[in-house]
Amino acid sequence: MATNLSIDPDLLNEALRVGSEKTKKATVNRALREFLARRKQKGIVELFGKLEWDDEFDYKKERSRQ
Repeated sequence: MATNLSIDPDLLNEALRVGSEKTKKATVNRALREFLARRKQKGIVELFGKLEWDDEFDYKKERSRQ
């Protein structure tokens, strides 16, 4: 999908310089993937302390159920 974007050229050049990608397209795609990964991780981190944990649960015993 072709998309025209107005991207800060200084920001893009810095991303090219510090990143490992060789093209602007690859740099922007990697930045979007990393952005999404961080947002998903943030959602998981927000669950910390909200889930109930059963200290009595024996996952090894459950694995051997027939």
